[in-house]
Amino acid sequence: MFPVFPLIDSIQEAKRSDDSPGAEPGAAARKALFELLSNGSNQHVTRIDSHHHLWIYDPVEYSWIDDGMSALRRDFLVEDLEAAIQETGIEAVVTVQAHQSLDETEWLLGLASRSDLIVGVVGWAPLIAPDVESKLERIGENAKLKAVRHILQGETEPGFMLREDFQRGLGLLPEFDLAYDILILESQLSEAVRLVDRHPNLRFILDHIAKPRIRTNELEPWRTRIFELARRPNVYCKLSGLVTEADYDDWSRHQLLPYLDSTLEAFGPSRLMFGSDWPVCLAACGYEEWVGIVEEFVGSLSADERSRIWHGTAVEAYELQSVDGGPSREGPK
Repeated sequence: MFPVFPLIDSIQEAKRSDDSPGAEPGAAARKALFELLSNGSNQHVTRIDSHHHLWIYDPVEYSWIDDGMSALRRDFLVEDLEAAIQETGIEAVVTVQAHQSLDETEWLLGLASRSDLIVGVVGWAPLIAPDVESKLERIGENAKLKAVRHILQGETEPGFMLREDFQRGLGLLPEFDLAYDILILESQLSEAVRLVDRHPNLRFILDHIAKPRIRTNELEPWRTRIFELARRPNVYCKLSGLVTEADYDDWSRHQLLPYLDSTLEAFGPSRLMFGSDWPVCLAACGYEEWVGIVEEFVGSLSADERSRIWHGTAVEAYELQSVDGGPSREGPK
């Protein structure tokens, strides 16, 4: 059904060569891919990266960055992101929390207020706290806050996402026109279905296709469970985070195809969006390489379908404004 990535072969070969690869081959391949995707159309589509992170590195706050991700043990700021996206066609981004603190969320919102590149922020709020409503009121004053996220994949308590206090916090999000990013492991998918069923009026965005076991090439039960979750029309999904679920040093694009293919079949282009997971992706591949993989993967889709994945789905799911006339959001209602 999908192309066999001939141009990405060239990019990967150049990167792994013993010769010093210049920028020219990669740039030429990306240009060819972009022209292929444009399909002769003059209509411009603003490409949105729906999932990336920024941080001032601290070994305590970001203790999840283990030895296998040592390249991430430094600051990643807006200027680093601007350099990373320069040759990719990405023109707008949604910045996602990486540390569970209001301080980080307010820092990200401050960056967004000073950056036209950042069109939305997925922050964190203490959803189980008795005073969560006042916290949401405080951070929700910034119109660039589009969603909140809790790192559910790190919770060891069985059934944490179904706790009454967590449910209460989630139930408040529609009052502030906020969506919720679901960050889980594939083993939590069945529980996530129950979570979504309790909140039919809340927009959910699934991060990293629920982290299937790509390293060991296990498709089930992830595939069955993600199809079940995708039956809920208020759930969107990001094409992000796949390479870091494989072996960092020994993955292949062909290894990713069953997972990409299944996700597209489950959600369809209308509920899929591109995400880089930069800089976390750097543990396994560069920003441009991941963009290229997704470009070629969606290359056989129609122009409208590709536009949804690169742009429209993110605008809809996060109610983005200032992106080609996307919808705006006022204060709490």
